Amino acid sequence: MEYVWKQKPTSAQGAVHKLAKDINVNATLANMLINRGVENFDQAKDFFRPSLNLIHDPFLMKDMEAAVTRIQRAVAQQEKILVYGDYDVDGTTAVALVYGFLKGFYPKVDFYIPDRYKEGYGISERGVHYAAENGFSLVIALDCGIKAIDKVALATKLGVDLIICDHHTPGEELPQAVAVLDSKRKDCAYPYKELSGCGVGFKLIQAYAKSQGMEEASLYGYLDLVVVSIAADIVPITGENRILAYYGLDRINNSPRPGLKALILQANVEKEIQISDIVFKIGPRINASGRLEHAKASVELLISSNLDEAIERAKLVDEVNATRRNFDENITKEAFEMLALREAEASWNSTVLFKEDWHKGVIGIVASRCIEKYYRPTIILTESNNKATGSARSVVDFDIYEAIAACADLLDQFGGHKYAAGLTLDVDKVPAFQQKFEEVVRSRIEEIHLKPVIEVDDVLLLDQINYKFYSILKQMAPFGPGNTEPVFRINNVVAEEVTVLKDKHLRFKIMQDGQVTTPVCLGFGMADRSKDPALTTVNMLRSKMRFDIVAEMRENFFRDKSSLQLYVKDIKFD
Repeated sequence: MEYVWKQKPTSAQGAVHKLAKDINVNATLANMLINRGVENFDQAKDFFRPSLNLIHDPFLMKDMEAAVTRIQRAVAQQEKILVYGDYDVDGTTAVALVYGFLKGFYPKVDFYIPDRYKEGYGISERGVHYAAENGFSLVIALDCGIKAIDKVALATKLGVDLIICDHHTPGEELPQAVAVLDSKRKDCAYPYKELSGCGVGFKLIQAYAKSQGMEEASLYGYLDLVVVSIAADIVPITGENRILAYYGLDRINNSPRPGLKALILQANVEKEIQISDIVFKIGPRINASGRLEHAKASVELLISSNLDEAIERAKLVDEVNATRRNFDENITKEAFEMLALREAEASWNSTVLFKEDWHKGVIGIVASRCIEKYYRPTIILTESNNKATGSARSVVDFDIYEAIAACADLLDQFGGHKYAAGLTLDVDKVPAFQQKFEEVVRSRIEEIHLKPVIEVDDVLLLDQINYKFYSILKQMAPFGPGNTEPVFRINNVVAEEVTVLKDKHLRFKIMQDGQVTTPVCLGFGMADRSKDPALTTVNMLRSKMRFDIVAEMRENFFRDKSSLQLYVKDIKFD
């Protein structure tokens, strides 16, 4: 796939010089910080030394007072409380957090996760009836519910109150719940708009603790769950999320709850946990139960009280995850074959695929795989409960939620946000939806959106790559959306010591102006990028042809020794 290299802006020289002088860094680092919204000494202090004192007052969130008052009343009157959450990582961590907090001082609490296949996403009729029939007079819904107008009305009719804690984009009408906590509400003045669903749950327990005079520090043990939700749900790691993620990573690395410790052991993560480890190793294992079986298993793992119990549960979750990978690989292969045969759609700006027997639990992953290969907004649909149900994924800077909303006349329901969404429609409407979605995407998408972009922080010379520079880069973590891992361009180099690892990865060094790097360059999956043997990347590197690279700087540990490495993201030859 061809990438566009996009250089981030160079700030005014005076501003760069002043910040560099004030915090004693070089101009490259100062410019990187300004591009991340850090423009003066005080902002740099908060960025490099995040403080939990800077998280916002939870009562700034619309309806928080009503939510806390209702929970207080439930506890005082010994009502049964049901903690209800979505079946993905964000939902299950949110349930584990709120359930664990309430269970710590109040016994009449239980949790409920809807069945992906029997109930679908969000608050379900079955879930509402379950609450009513089992005597739960208060339901706290997490990571879902912002559009559950009919379900909330049903609950009210059955004598069940709901508190909605969501972070998805609301519709024009809000459900008539006791409280609707969602900072994306138009009438909500909460300063930060990008919390995860689990993050909203954390604000709820923060508010309740504050109302009861509890020590706020007693809540910090839940931040390992919050950082898992932030990483896995791919919300921006900026503002309040960055603070919560920073301290959540500290917690997960030093004193994680048994369930997360067991997952870390199961995933064989032997180094310090980073956001990327959660995204690629921990999150998928938590997600697996909800994708293939029932996410209740993931909640039970996350609330495990001891490590032995957690290890047994983690083994079961890992087995499900291995099965999930097989489904993922097989369905992805079928999707690629289907696209290869659709010559008429080769020039389309979108992908919509439907096959009635694809596994509902992995179609979101398959949509992401299709974007990796074809890079265009993608929706993968399968049949469930006699309906076509699907997952949508988008490319950078294209709002797929709004594009789906423009096709609402063909849909039963839909929900989500800019980069990921879900939808349901009649099976016989799939061809019409495919056509209309393509028309909407074509009318809105720009050419730049159809090629993957690598944003480059700055151009470096080889002699700038050293541990002193890297030690400051490390302090800019945690990295993620809104604070991406720094990427640098290195120009006019030739390769030395080129080797191929496992028939697909490249390992080499680079030389610039006669100087060979100490850091090794690693290019994963780059060994063969052409059908013409003369044009494979490995042969072009060995030919001493000059090239430019973009790469991330990483630290590698081997036999108690550390070394810097360059993780190559792309290569462009002269």
